Amino acid sequence: MISGSNKKLNRTRPVQIFSKNDNSVGVNVVKSPVKLTILELLKNSDMEFNEIVENTGRSKSTISVHLKSLREEGIVNYRFDPNDNRKKVFYINSRFLGEVKPSEPLELEERKIDFLVKNIIDSGEDFEFSYLLFHTLRSTLIQEGVNIDPILKETGVNIGLSLFNKFYDEDFNMFFANIQDFWKEKGLGKISIEIGETYKITSVDCFECGLLPKTGKPACYLDAGIFEALFSSYFKHKVNVIEIKCYTMGDECCIFDIEPTDEEYTLVSSLNI
Repeated sequence: MISGSNKKLNRTRPVQIFSKNDNSVGVNVVKSPVKLTILELLKNSDMEFNEIVENTGRSKSTISVHLKSLREEGIVNYRFDPNDNRKKVFYINSRFLGEVKPSEPLELEERKIDFLVKNIIDSGEDFEFSYLLFHTLRSTLIQEGVNIDPILKETGVNIGLSLFNKFYDEDFNMFFANIQDFWKEKGLGKISIEIGETYKITSVDCFECGLLPKTGKPACYLDAGIFEALFSSYFKHKVNVIEIKCYTMGDECCIFDIEPTDEEYTLVSSLNI
């Protein structure tokens, strides 16, 4: 249960964006503090109506009105509790795309012309416009409070699926060596892998986050999506990829933890090494 101090609605919450769920093109934008509180609760777990009321500290009538609106927008839906058909259990029915936070009052150093010229254009390495474009777009979105991490993750998955056949080798060492060579050739960073109870991929000089501002949160959702698709395809088993270290968290490298979604499945026993 949320403590009393947290029941107060934060009216500076980021606006949240969800996909349409009726096969139409577009998005649903949620600004209401009450709705945002409900969605934050449902992101963590499905909840019965009275639980939502209790955790928000709002009246039943208020919560009922906002849940009805969220259902009409296709963002939230409900099912009946199998143990008590009088109770409705609510859950998020739409895909979370991102959020927009209030803009920072000061311009990020990483967006300034001098920073771009020194660190990208005149860095001494082969300049690629695509890198300038990616960094400038990403840092501008951070500056404006726009969170596109879920979209970057999905983009990475699509890229990984398209690259898999290019990298595939029955021998895992060769498979990963092909990925390493591609990362180095394209200037994406230097990657290595450690195999234990889980897999850990370390990326040094990461293209995705190396020059981004220190936000205290991981930023390499594109890489994570690519690795997720490549390893899920290789093992023919869904894996989760979680970034546990990142340059934007103040670390000296990026590290991705890779583990199967099924706890009883072990990646190591599936290796051909």
